[in-house]
Parts: sequence; C-alpha cells; structure tokens
Amino acid sequence: MLIRSEIGVDAAGIDVLLRRCFSTSAEAELTQALREDGLLTLGVVATDEEGQVLGYAAFSPVSVQGEDRGWVALAPLAVDETLRGQGLASKLIYEGLDTLNEFGYSAVVVLGDPALFNRFGFEPAARYGLRSRWPGTEATFQVYRLADNAYDGAEGQIDYAEPFNRQL
Repeated sequence: MLIRSEIGVDAAGIDVLLRRCFSTSAEAELTQALREDGLLTLGVVATDEEGQVLGYAAFSPVSVQGEDRGWVALAPLAVDETLRGQGLASKLIYEGLDTLNEFGYSAVVVLGDPALFNRFGFEPAARYGLRSRWPGTEATFQVYRLADNAYDGAEGQIDYAEPFNRQL
C-alpha cells in the first residue's frame, strides 16, 4: 500500500472510490467541484500495487470569520470497505496533517465522529469559540492545531469553500 499526494491520473479512481463508499454521489461531486474550482489544497491517496485508489482524504480551504488564516477542512475521508479497520484512515490523516504542517498551514477542521478524530488530537471547536454554519454540529465540529499561534484571535464561524454550499 502506497500513501502519497494525489496526482491527476488518480481523479477517476478517487471518484469511483467515493461513489462506492458513500450512499449518494454528493462526496464525489463535491471533490470534483473542489478540484475544478482549484480549491483542493491537498488530496492524499492510498493505492495498491496496480495504482487502484483504495483510500482518500481531501483538504480544502476554510475561512475564519471571513478571513484566510491558512486553515483547511478535512472532507471527505474514505476507505474501501474491504480495508476498513486496518488503520488506513489513520495513515491518510497523519500523512495529510504532516504535509499540511510542512506547507505551513495553521489548523485543520473536521465535521466527524469525535471518537475517531480525538485519537489524532482533534478537539471540540466550541472550546475555542469556533462554530460551523450548520446547526446541530457542535459535538462533531472539531479542530486540530498545526501552528502554535493558530487560535490567536480566531473565533466565530468557520466557512467552508463554496462547493460545500452547493452540496449540503
């Protein structure tokens, strides 16, 4: 299994994986829109020896109260059903966090299961006065600090890239 940043040839395999992993095509369409709009900050893939995409994590820009602070969102995250429970999602997330840190990004937000994301160091965003625009997400909206000063002066609403508004 190879974990690496996505390249152009991976797009079709990512699309197939996302359509297989989710009950609707929304995540596949979201990822395609982010890519087409130039809003895919980072995509991390897990591929087998033949290059088939078996796992994927996408990161795209978010703003804090309308300000670009070098923050990104993790979404979507997908692992082929036959490989779940083997730590592949962890590898994708860690590779993404490491790469984003190297590139100088400040923080990562995610809407997801706290039991999963707390293991990686994500914390409730509400603890820092941060919220998403979607009601009822207080328990699942989380943040991960990449830069020591990431939360300095950061509070209020986190807005995802425009394609998220089209999909949700």
